[in-house]
Amino acid sequence: MRTPSRLGNLIVLAMVGFLPACATAPLVQGVGLSSYDSLAPSDGLLTKSRLQVKKEQVLAAKTINILPTAFPPTVAPTLSSEQRALVANAVDRALCVNFSDRFQVVTPGEPADLTVRASVTQATETDEIAAGVSAAASLGMNFVDLGTSVPIPTPRVPIGMGNLSIEAEAIDPWGQQQASMLWARGATMLFSSPKASKASDAYDLADKFAEDFSHLLIKGESPFDNGGISLPTLPSWQKINSTMGLAPKYAACESYGRAPGLVGVVGEQLGLPPEWTDSGATQAPQ
Repeated sequence: MRTPSRLGNLIVLAMVGFLPACATAPLVQGVGLSSYDSLAPSDGLLTKSRLQVKKEQVLAAKTINILPTAFPPTVAPTLSSEQRALVANAVDRALCVNFSDRFQVVTPGEPADLTVRASVTQATETDEIAAGVSAAASLGMNFVDLGTSVPIPTPRVPIGMGNLSIEAEAIDPWGQQQASMLWARGATMLFSSPKASKASDAYDLADKFAEDFSHLLIKGESPFDNGGISLPTLPSWQKINSTMGLAPKYAACESYGRAPGLVGVVGEQLGLPPEWTDSGATQAPQ
């Protein structure tokens, strides 16, 4: 027989199931790409995208550099300049670490086979109060004995979840576009960690974008070719080290600072703002 508390939990989960599961993510085109002509729809289960890639040319590239991601104040005026800088730097850091699996990453001032530039085209702030309530509820569930060894995820309060839209391209030394992507995704109730910050979801989604765009250049194909599913892969040792806050594979990635590591993991569990746990860039990329 179910206990009243367990039955109550089931009722709450059932009610939540009728609420929106993720934030609406509009795919917003900006003016930062050299061309938009060849973009074709390639959506994932949670992600909207339009992309194109010249596979042979991209796979032949060996070196890559990353220009600083643009995040104009007009795109998300409710975020502070410090928050926009943190999100933009999160994009650059994640791209640098992901690209390191195949490319040699050089600084923006050095010649490279491919140069990547990205721009945030749309971002919706996270409701700090709703995220804080969700984080507190999730933390509280860790202290509740449900009589089972199987962990039960605590859904977020489906209010004020943020989203992010980014466009990016890779050009060769002659300025010819070899790959490009428009990308948009919203936070979800089950797979986005709530943190008490307006920039929380945009900050987390920056990493998701980096995974998808780096896949486009590393594999020369859409990350959503497998029936719209971006299949997870085992991370390389260099990626694990970087995630834990250790030195990145290439010195060029040091300019974006190191990942928060264990501090970030603890902060995420407590719902702390990323502004508290991420020190950001160590210097402005040249």
